[in-house]
Amino acid sequence: MNKKTLVFGASLKPNRYSNMALRKLVNYKQDTVAFGLKEGEEAKVQIDTELKDYKDIHTVTLYVNPERQKAYYNYIISLKPKRVIFNPGTENPEFYTLLKENNIAFEASCTLVLLSTNQY
Repeated sequence: MNKKTLVFGASLKPNRYSNMALRKLVNYKQDTVAFGLKEGEEAKVQIDTELKDYKDIHTVTLYVNPERQKAYYNYIISLKPKRVIFNPGTENPEFYTLLKENNIAFEASCTLVLLSTNQY
């Protein structure tokens, strides 16, 4: 099943986990969009540096530390994703509470592992 995913905190650096996840999502035939600090393209996905009103986002996979997430709480909630994945190092109980209040599922997990084990 295709789960359109926003890679939030995407990097152009191939050794970064956000970059690996972006490439793996594309390989697994998931519609993928990306937001990051540097504009560019990876695996034929444009990394946007401006917040866009993406439509039909199923999953937001986070690669931004909890302190930096605060500036994006309202934006991520406004996308109305079905779930938010908190990759290792991004866990954020404060954001969990906001997501619960907005009926958005979340999990502290690793996108790479979920994809590799067919649990995505």
